[in-house]
Amino acid sequence: MNFINGALAIALLVLCNAAWSQSAPAGDAADGKRAYLADGCFICHGRAGQGGAMNYPAPPLAQMGYSAEVLKTILRAGLNDMPAYAEAVLSDKDVADIHAYLRVLPGRRDAKDIPLLNQ
Repeated sequence: MNFINGALAIALLVLCNAAWSQSAPAGDAADGKRAYLADGCFICHGRAGQGGAMNYPAPPLAQMGYSAEVLKTILRAGLNDMPAYAEAVLSDKDVADIHAYLRVLPGRRDAKDIPLLNQ
């Protein structure tokens, strides 16, 4: 990430709307999976949130440590090649649902924890 985009990301995270966390809708993981797939998040981040690559490595999202507010800020602004998702395209409820979905994904496993790879 270049310096300008990094500085923009940090500024957006700092200015994230704290009031949203108090009024944020509760997330539903099943609806979040539908939104994640329907809105194309999987194209760069993988169907299981494991990360991937387009023009640069897309970060893994499974078990990410972002709060729902931070995820909303990133989705609204977009970073690097990621498009920005306006509320008309991705509602606050969709953001909360996607956040709930990402929180239930198991995340990456070490190769030593995958039996087939250790034969």
